[in-house]
Amino acid sequence: MAGKTSTAAMTSLPIPAPEALAHSARLVEHLHAEIAAGGGWLPFARYMELALYAPGLGYYAAGTAKLGAAGDFVTAPEMTPLFGRTLARQIAGVLAATGGDIVELGAGGGRLALDLLLELENLGSLPERYLILEVSPDLRARQAALLREKAPHLSPRVRWLEALPGEISGVVLGNEVLDALPVHLLHRTAAGVFERGVIWKMPPTAPLRGALPPRGPGNTWGGPACFEGFAWEDRPLGAGPLRELALTLPEVGGYLTEACPAASALIASLAERLRHGLLLFLDYGFPASEFHHPQRHMGTLKVHYRHHSLDDPFYLPGLADITAHVDFSAVAKAGREAGLDLLGYTSQGNFLLNAGLLDLLAEMQPGTRDYLRAAVAVQKLVQPSEMGESFKAIALGRGIENAPTGFSRGDRGGAL
Repeated sequence: MAGKTSTAAMTSLPIPAPEALAHSARLVEHLHAEIAAGGGWLPFARYMELALYAPGLGYYAAGTAKLGAAGDFVTAPEMTPLFGRTLARQIAGVLAATGGDIVELGAGGGRLALDLLLELENLGSLPERYLILEVSPDLRARQAALLREKAPHLSPRVRWLEALPGEISGVVLGNEVLDALPVHLLHRTAAGVFERGVIWKMPPTAPLRGALPPRGPGNTWGGPACFEGFAWEDRPLGAGPLRELALTLPEVGGYLTEACPAASALIASLAERLRHGLLLFLDYGFPASEFHHPQRHMGTLKVHYRHHSLDDPFYLPGLADITAHVDFSAVAKAGREAGLDLLGYTSQGNFLLNAGLLDLLAEMQPGTRDYLRAAVAVQKLVQPSEMGESFKAIALGRGIENAPTGFSRGDRGGAL
């Protein structure tokens, strides 16, 4: 299933291996200790940060498979090399104008880096350096292995970073990065505005670990009973930007949504470093008018486990991904306030079609297995009923005269 869009009943979930369950139990212990240290309550943003990034324990900081058939979801670069090749043709002009580098944030399995470098080589537009900021040691190792195997002559250009460079010229690229940043949960009710946090509801003497539940019908299970200690608790919001945002939410008998200051902070930090070049992000999300629509009263928070989409962020911490849709209006606002130009915003399908995705498909031999596989992937990438509409592309820049051609038709920047 492409992207992070699959659904399934809890009872059909695959059984985790005992060592995986034990890993999750260790993270639960860590989260339980954090809740205790926080006075019995953690903002959900902190819970999400630890669940995803706690050193050695979080989902992205441990060695579990994340991408592909053996992982939890499939992203666009794994579907077809045409995705990366199309992006390369957008990036080439920026590199020619800036003479700079590519900085990829969260490079996944390394497929996008590989396809970009190979296509840029064909175009005669290779950057001197391809810099990857990757928080997952496991994914970093997989990226390096893939590049050594598939493009050993290009791998010396690739370097891994522990932090953002002090100065950036060229292109900063993030594919499905913003959706994995920790979000605060805001709740507006008739009684006021609140922030939703996490508590531990079980008695202090209750065990944190437990045996794997018995197998159910079809070799499935309903979830680890020993991890049922987490619960929600709302607390009043004090003065500040989160409260100001919460007060603008619809009053529909209880309205829950996400706010992601981390995304705005990332954009501001990148803008501070960007001397000349482009920030290009592709992710699923909406402008604020759609993000906070009255009908979206339960928010967008999702958990992804073995190609299943769930609503419970307390499910198997450390083994499951937690994501939320992106508020692209907030992203654009952060960029503008930091002095960047909004160069374009549109659907992923529109962006890829404008950028020449079908031209690359037409270069392949019709009727071959590779062509048919690529055609199916292209349909998923651009069809509104698949990833074409739910995913968006946004570009922010400094000193860029011409917006990428991906935004040449159907730009929706006015909606932000």
